[in-house]
Amino acid sequence: MVRPRMRWPGMSNRHVAIDGPSASGKTVVSRALAGRLGTLYLDTGAMYRAVAYLALRNGVDLDNDTALVEMFAGHSLSIAADEAAPNGYRVLVDDRDVTAKLTQPDVTAAVSTVAAAPHIREALVERQRTIASAEPVVMAGRDIGTVVLPDARYKFFLTASLAERAERRRLELVANGIAVRGADVAAQLAERDRLDAARTTSPLRAAADAVLIDSTQIDVDTVVERMLAAMHAQ
Repeated sequence: MVRPRMRWPGMSNRHVAIDGPSASGKTVVSRALAGRLGTLYLDTGAMYRAVAYLALRNGVDLDNDTALVEMFAGHSLSIAADEAAPNGYRVLVDDRDVTAKLTQPDVTAAVSTVAAAPHIREALVERQRTIASAEPVVMAGRDIGTVVLPDARYKFFLTASLAERAERRRLELVANGIAVRGADVAAQLAERDRLDAARTTSPLRAAADAVLIDSTQIDVDTVVERMLAAMHAQ
């Protein structure tokens, strides 16, 4: 069923910040919400995955922040909207589509280390803010409401049980031709949660004024409707 686009609840500061852990549903929910609002959607996590992918491909030490920044400066990174793509966008590195490679296990295992690098975060946050300065945006990540867009009018923190998130990620990997045990995925997600919450720079946490939504056993449409209701209530 095609749902009509909604009118924005307000006329100023119309950014929507959606944070949460891996596989909590941020991507699919953010894409759906952006579609209902008729605005741009940006998944910042894909940008960090792209840097992790580049580091692995180029043999760059993941713990060397300076080397990561120097490497990143030598490559172009862009996210192109594509309604035909599973997540609604394609990630381009040097104008080459690398989207399918960004959920591979080695990239997933590396991304927390890359995301903890202060200067890489500074470089990517600057790009994210530049995008948001041009137009209203639904932006998903782990520090959007706390760091990237702390003044966003609408903030949400989306979560789900570890078991639910592990099954979502397992199915995503299977769809990309990667067979993996559910227990291994759960262990990897739990470690990612620990690293993201414990890092010194921009740790994963809900903004004080974010609306918390648990998406365990709740479909995407229901989550989006709850977000729209919260937005209209402000």
